[in-house]
Amino acid sequence: MSIQAEISQLKVEKKAVILAHYYVPDEIQEIADYIGDSFYLSKVATTVDADIIVFCGVSFMGESAKILNPSKKVLMPDMSADCPMAHMVDVAKIEELKAQYDDLAVVCYINSTAAIKTYSDVCVTSANAIKIVKNMPNQHIFFIPDGNLGRYVAEQVPEKTVILNTGYCPIHNAMPNVTAAKAAHPDAEFVVHPECQKALLDEADYIGSTSGIIDYVKASPCQEFIVGTEIGVMYELKKQNPDKKFYTLTDNQVCADMKLITLEKVRDVLLNETNEVTVSDELRNAALKPLERMLELAK
Repeated sequence: MSIQAEISQLKVEKKAVILAHYYVPDEIQEIADYIGDSFYLSKVATTVDADIIVFCGVSFMGESAKILNPSKKVLMPDMSADCPMAHMVDVAKIEELKAQYDDLAVVCYINSTAAIKTYSDVCVTSANAIKIVKNMPNQHIFFIPDGNLGRYVAEQVPEKTVILNTGYCPIHNAMPNVTAAKAAHPDAEFVVHPECQKALLDEADYIGSTSGIIDYVKASPCQEFIVGTEIGVMYELKKQNPDKKFYTLTDNQVCADMKLITLEKVRDVLLNETNEVTVSDELRNAALKPLERMLELAK
């Protein structure tokens, strides 16, 4: 029996569902029941009819799924898979700004730890951040943890005073300029994630979340694309657009943590029900509020 067949059999036996982020390896996306970005998977986690959720992604995603689904067992194929940016927040800075501005709203990118979410008024994803910040009644916004996404949101919502944090995604932040790629592929459109630096965004034909990039590429009459986000999205782009061509900016558009997820690890956590995500009631109740507000404001 193939490992894929083993996983399929275990899913039925355990009444389990597999959620996978676009950045995990291709073979994981192939066996997943749902593939998406953080926002889509957050919503799916609240609606699936399953006893067990296997979350193929990094730790903050598993935490969010558990917070939204306390009665379900959430398993992570690799407990060490983490997001460096999720920790790039100084709680003292939050407290300092709250004391400085009476109407401050802490808007927290979902790419953050559960502990950081407890200091936040609302969570956002790259897909809904602009909409939610616009809908907030507050004038002053402290956007955490990603400074690049915060800057992009601030540009789209100039009526708000958006205070930026110094966090960043190491993969998106380090992407080189697009000059060489455009010279090599002059007919290609450049699509980019807002976690990248401003100089790169200024060169883009389209800026958006992972799911936004996928939708844009599918609708575009263009046949070639330079892709400015993590390389895992290529699987879905090629699957939906087999006749189009895709190029990267660099060979280093790789999140090593996302690539820790393997078929063997998925099978093993299903078989043994190990690597369970646990969140205390106190932490869950505090972190649930900004997540629920996100789902409410993003409707």
